[in-house]
Amino acid sequence: MEFRNKIEQLLNDFLAQREDLFLIDLKISAADDITVILDGDDGVSLQDCLDASRAIEFNMDREEHDFSLQVMSAGLSAPLSMPRQYAKNIGRDLKLLLNDSSETEGELVKADDEKITLILRYRKPKEVGKGKMDVVEEKEIPYSEIKKATVVIKF
Repeated sequence: MEFRNKIEQLLNDFLAQREDLFLIDLKISAADDITVILDGDDGVSLQDCLDASRAIEFNMDREEHDFSLQVMSAGLSAPLSMPRQYAKNIGRDLKLLLNDSSETEGELVKADDEKITLILRYRKPKEVGKGKMDVVEEKEIPYSEIKKATVVIKF
């Protein structure tokens, strides 16, 4: 079995046992440096990374094929790349860069397989008179319009 296929199979077997975890990225360099990036519905613990690493490493023969292996979580500042990541971040604020180069920021209140729904809060000038008024708007955005989405980190 080809090296990459063997790694993918071992990783898929591990993830089949851990349905709370999912694969974000698998990279294998020309020098056989393997990088696995995972995310989970409830986050990813150090133990989750160790378990995934062992599931791969203990089933490979380093005498047959030498490689290096890194298993890590996606990280808090990493862009969201799949609907499952959006769903786990409901209730958090997201910053979006859209395909038309505009940016928007709002609270994620809903996510399905085609789109997300944000609550946007902003101030705009009053239509009559001076001053500004608070506006709360619900906006649906299809994934196809999102170039990059990140969770806004608040302290």
